[in-house]
Amino acid sequence: MIVDDHTSDDIYVHAHGLCESAQVGGGTRIWAFAHVLDGAVIGRDCNLGDGVFVEGGAVLGDRVVVKNGVSVWSGVTLEDDVFVGPNVAFTNDLVPRAAPYRTTADDWLPTRVCVGVSLGANATIVCGITIGRHAFAGAGAVVTRDVPAHALVVGSPAKRVGWICLCGGRLDAALGCPDCGRAYQQDEHGLREV
Repeated sequence: MIVDDHTSDDIYVHAHGLCESAQVGGGTRIWAFAHVLDGAVIGRDCNLGDGVFVEGGAVLGDRVVVKNGVSVWSGVTLEDDVFVGPNVAFTNDLVPRAAPYRTTADDWLPTRVCVGVSLGANATIVCGITIGRHAFAGAGAVVTRDVPAHALVVGSPAKRVGWICLCGGRLDAALGCPDCGRAYQQDEHGLREV
């Protein structure tokens, strides 16, 4: 199905946007110069900014925000409530080469960005990793390995510099949030609310 310059089933596609996927949830908005390929899965109430490209095989959950200039490649999964800042770069091939040395889709590594994650502008997400629930990668971070839940990572390569609350506030040394009062405990996956 190609949806072009009209609202269909409560999906808005800008007149200069292109949506070739039949798997787009209601309330989703696809803005100018965005292109969603057939085979991409996009949940409800998502917002894809200008110049976003979503390849077949990419999966976006509900309420995902993808800001301008982002390409989401096959094998990338963005779970519910993920925020992707402008010009974030995803990859899906650790050894990208031009033909005749090109790898195939069988060689690509999946990337999972869990519920509630925020990725700052110009962050680079290297394939084959998982970014845990409600983690936050700062602007320009180069994320090369798994990130625990609620971790705040910055730099190149990205390193954990603290912990972040569900509300977005930075946690204190006792893993409490001075902004909203939530408290956390550390476990094998990062932090969990108590």
